[in-house]
Amino acid sequence: MHCWPLWRHYSDDPYGATALLGGSGFLAVYVAGLRMGDADFIHKRRLVGFHDAIAWLCQISMFLVLGLLVFPSRLPGVSGLGLLVAAVLVLVARPVAVFLTLARSRFHAREKLLVSWVGLRGAVPIILATFPLVEGVPQADTIFDVVFFAVVVSVLVQGTTISLVANRLGVASPVAPARQYPIEPVPTSASNTSMHEVTVGARSPAANRQIVDLGLPRGALLVLVSRDEETFVPQGATVLRPGDTALVLADPESLTRTREIIEGDRDPKR
Repeated sequence: MHCWPLWRHYSDDPYGATALLGGSGFLAVYVAGLRMGDADFIHKRRLVGFHDAIAWLCQISMFLVLGLLVFPSRLPGVSGLGLLVAAVLVLVARPVAVFLTLARSRFHAREKLLVSWVGLRGAVPIILATFPLVEGVPQADTIFDVVFFAVVVSVLVQGTTISLVANRLGVASPVAPARQYPIEPVPTSASNTSMHEVTVGARSPAANRQIVDLGLPRGALLVLVSRDEETFVPQGATVLRPGDTALVLADPESLTRTREIIEGDRDPKR
């Protein structure tokens, strides 16, 4: 009962609530970020852009501070242990963790191998290695140097060979650039409609036909059409062409029917 006021205080704070229960606040914030990334909320694109800029500023400051903590003269002394730790992480620990975590996923074995090869890159492991320094753990300097050395090895070995490994595994594919629209959809609780991209395929029955002739459901509205480098507001007489991407405002039921018409293999008039 005495913990109830504290719990109410931290109920909207994933870091504080998890830390109060003895868990990892950093992991809680990470999971909360994943959940928010999949959710729709007002001004999401602007908020993501703002926090992305703040994140870059924090990374610059973080690397500056890390540079003050690293002594290159001490690295040769931990090279043997660092190489051993890096080898265990690359060849054993990370592949086992990836295959166990993704055991029930739809990824193929080659895709899981690529995920496991991505490696231990970045400053997060080094930041976590500073915790023993702060707590005064015995041989904390050695722990920090070993972690730093293992990260450097991962960057040099795995970070520079990702494209090569992806090509060898046959999982490399070009990434289409995300389309930018001059509007940002704002979800509301009063409506179950949302914005979705629908692409006109080369064999789509909607290709080379006017929008007014497609028989779109009443709950769907084509807001914008992106063609090559141009984005415009469509009219009823607008002819959709193969490769066009339409921004559709629709409820789930109407969206399903709209995809059948624009992306499916059925004739809209059938």
